[in-house]
Amino acid sequence: MEEIVLRLKELLFPSIADVAVLSVDVSIAMVRVDAECTGNGAACPTCRVWSDRVHGSYLRFPADVPSAGRSVVLHLKVRRFACRNSECTRRTFVEQIPGLTRRHGQRTERLRATLASVGLALAGRAGARLSSTLGVCVSRSTVLRLVDALPEPEAPAPRVVGVDEYAT
Repeated sequence: MEEIVLRLKELLFPSIADVAVLSVDVSIAMVRVDAECTGNGAACPTCRVWSDRVHGSYLRFPADVPSAGRSVVLHLKVRRFACRNSECTRRTFVEQIPGLTRRHGQRTERLRATLASVGLALAGRAGARLSSTLGVCVSRSTVLRLVDALPEPEAPAPRVVGVDEYAT
């Protein structure tokens, strides 16, 4: 059984550490993955002081990339830590898993990247239609917002400056 859980973790979260897959429930329309964070603690996002004092925990439900035509929903148990720095304005904070979640995020980073790629290729309405065909229902505004959040590509330096470009 332990070997199956390790294989599931490698399959579902190949490059993410500190996540343990507890169970996977497959139904006709949805795949539910129960997981929890296994790290020793987390750093406060405000003051960067490390804390391992658990204040509480709760479930998050980020959507993930669909699998075989089924929507994938994580039931991710995250912990809330108390900041050890008495000077910090933030008393408690929630651990974030790099590569999987972000603050106030409703989607995993894989799904965000997939939707942003669809948005770059097709833009708003067409991107939303293709996303619904792929199994993720999002609005055109969401697709455009994800594209807008991408960093600007770096423009290459010109090799030769012509007469027209010299004036600008």
